[in-house]
Order: sequence, then C-alpha cells, then structure tokens
Amino acid sequence: MPGTSFFSDMLQGITERGRKLLFAGSRTTDATVEADLATLCEMLLSSRGEASGMAIAAEILERWSKLDSAGVQQFLHMFSEKFGADTAKLDKAVDRYRAEKTPTAIIALHKAAEPRRQELLRRLNLAPNGTAKLVQMRQQLLGLKERPEEFRAVDTDFAHLFGSWFNRGFLTLRPIDWTTPAHILEKIIKYEAVHEIAGWEELRRRLAPADRRCFAFFHPRLVDEPLVFVEVALTRSVPSAIKDVLDEGREQINPDQATTAVFYSISNCQDGLRGISFGNFLIKQVVEDLRRDLPGLRTFVTLSPVPGFARWLAKARSPEAEPLLTDEDRNVLVLLDDPAWVNDASTASEVERVLLRLAAHYFLVERTPEGRPVDPVARFHLGNGARLDRLNFLGDRSAKAMQQAHGLMVNYLYKLEDIEANHEALAQRGEVTASPAVKSLIGRNGDSRRGGKNELSRPFAQVMNGKIGGGRK
Repeated sequence: MPGTSFFSDMLQGITERGRKLLFAGSRTTDATVEADLATLCEMLLSSRGEASGMAIAAEILERWSKLDSAGVQQFLHMFSEKFGADTAKLDKAVDRYRAEKTPTAIIALHKAAEPRRQELLRRLNLAPNGTAKLVQMRQQLLGLKERPEEFRAVDTDFAHLFGSWFNRGFLTLRPIDWTTPAHILEKIIKYEAVHEIAGWEELRRRLAPADRRCFAFFHPRLVDEPLVFVEVALTRSVPSAIKDVLDEGREQINPDQATTAVFYSISNCQDGLRGISFGNFLIKQVVEDLRRDLPGLRTFVTLSPVPGFARWLAKARSPEAEPLLTDEDRNVLVLLDDPAWVNDASTASEVERVLLRLAAHYFLVERTPEGRPVDPVARFHLGNGARLDRLNFLGDRSAKAMQQAHGLMVNYLYKLEDIEANHEALAQRGEVTASPAVKSLIGRNGDSRRGGKNELSRPFAQVMNGKIGGGRK
C-alpha cells in the first residue's frame, strides 16, 4: 500500500522535526523532559503547533508503551479523573440551553458535554502508529480483570471514536492466498479464533487448494494488520459438519464445479476493537467478489459455531431459572453431564430431540436487555442480513465446541436479494429471519416445548456411523 507508506513516512518526518524543535534546549524542552504523563497530556491539549503536538503525542505514547500493569492502571485512572467533561462549563451550557433552546445553545451544550479525553485521543492518534497504539491501549483496558466502574466512561470514549475511525467506508477487502507475504500469513495463524490452525502445513491446506478462498479486511492506518478475515470453502452442497470442510482426505473440486460457498471461519483479529461495528454488510462484499469471479455459485452459507449456547442452557437448567424446561426435558439434559453421552447412539438421539428444540428457542426467542439475539455469532450474521437456515446436531465434536455448544453448529444463509430486508427486520423490529424448518420447532404461541418434527439436521445415526464427521479432535 504505497500511499499508506508515504503517509506514515510523512507523519514520522513531521514528528521528528517537532522533536528537534521541542528538545532543543528551550524551557518548553525542559518542561517536556521532566513532565509526568498528566502534564504532557495537558501540554498536548494546549498545543497549537502541528509538529510540536505530534512530538508530544509520540512522547506520551512512547512512555505509555513502557508502563507495567500497575502503571497502565494509573494511566487509565488519570485519563478518567483528569480529562472528563468540564462540569462548570457543562452546568453553564445546560442552563443556557434551558433558557434559550437555540441551535447555538445546543452546539455549546454538545461541546461542553464532550469529555476532554476525546480530543486528547484525537491528538494522540496523530502520532506515528498512533491508531495502532490506541487500539492496544483499549485492549489493555478491556483486559483488566477487575475493571473499575470509572473506566466505563473511558471505554465509552474509545468506542465512540473507534466507531468513526473504523467505519466500513475506510476498510479495504484483500484476498489472502498462499502467495501472500509470510508476515501476514503468520497473523492468520495467530488470529484464527474458530478452528485453530496448528501450523504452516495446515494453513497451506486452508489456502492453497483451488476450492479454497480467504479474504481479509484492512484499515489504512493499521498496515498489514488484518481486522477481520473470512475463510471460504467452495463445495457442491451445504455441509452440516466441520469435518466435511476440514477433512484432510476430502475430495477437492474444480472451482468451476462449485455451486456453494461456505464461510466456515470468521475471525476478529484486534482485541482492542472488540464490540466495534465495522458495518453490517462485510459478508455481502465477500459474496459479491466471489460471484464476480465464480458465476456458477448459487448458494452462500456459513457453517458457524454457537459459542453462547451451553452457557445459556446451563442457566436454563438451574433451579432459579424461569420455567422453560419440562420435567422430561430436565431428565434428558442430565445426560449431558456425562462426557460419554456423545458416544452412545440412543442417548444422543434423546439429547438431539430436546437440544435442537431448545436451540430454536435460544435463537428465535431469547434476547439481550437491548433486544438483540443473545448469541454473539448470531448477532453478527443476522445483523449482516443472513437467514437462520439450519441447526446441525454434533456438527463439531472438538473439545472446544462440545464445551461451548454441546457440538451444535448453524448454517446461516446469505441470499443477496434478501439481505437488506433481513437486516431491517432485525434492526427495526427485532425479528430473526429463519427457515420454516427452524421455525417449526417453536409452538404457535412461541412455546418451544411444543415443537414439531425435527427437520434441522441429518439423522444422528449418520453421524455415529461416520457418514458425517465430527470436526477436529
């Protein structure tokens, strides 16, 4: 990305010139060298010169990068305590708005309500690699085991600014293949969050075959640091188990023979951007790129994990939970407490009958306090305009999947002509678009205990006799 490199070099040059001006024996120089971080932050906010401001920002970030865990917490406490909104100005602006209610009063109120932190973060962002370092700073904040209540306001300011800086309009989509530079491929191995990549040979099996694709989204200020990457399998049918996709001995096909694109792994790479939306149509762009290159593709579907299901089900089974489960349900779900349940066909069939019905309730009925689907992967795909298409019992029998979802996987269907309507149904009315097969498990009055016949996954006997694999061990 030559333009990005030129811009970074220019920022570095301005910063170095600013350092020379700042550290050339003046009183300002002495103050800067001796100042603590709080004073440097005040100096940055009062700075009027661009070069000197960038030099102070670079000095702050350099000192921050050397802090230990206690120093980081003190730094964040300083951010919270000293750089909030000016309460005196805010009170005055509120009184003026109550008296006038004019556009000018509204503007003054808006300016007074903004914490000084936000302007401080904007100025820190101008330092060389400032964006990357601020993402790391928020990662430190989110990583605190015991996060004080006061830090919520600091995180809100980070999230507010990152929501603008990482707007979908700034992101670029780039294909990743076996010829991609090694320093980027290393990050694909490192950041894979769904199905672990054990090393270079396994990565080669994901990228090199003709029936495999990978795409990553990048931001111009985070050079060679992927934000999100998507792994795609080109197939002739919709898989119901991850082993069908990752099996080393699978039959490879010519891309022109593929009718289905399966998004089997979508990984967010930057912990410091957790919870920051990159827009609701990332997958749509991948779909459009694939359709352009492979016009024979007709079906675009995921094979997705359900990371919140086991945790939700454990709460539903607790004595203090609202009465969702029947006595029969509870008796069947006791079987889950024996890790060997999955190896017995009759036991697993009993579990399947109850588990899929409850899974339909989990997706179609359960909501967060904000009215959104409770499962994080569901929120992503349904927010992107997908349809909840099929539930796959024991689609992934890896230890991680059994712990998180009792092996459950999901197919979300991306139908281009329906994406916007599905997205609006969820965003405006809170409605989850689902296939008739999924809906059939919920009774007419939304009672998941009166479901219909299971049509959501292939017969469990096929899983047991090896016709459908169980994923990575």
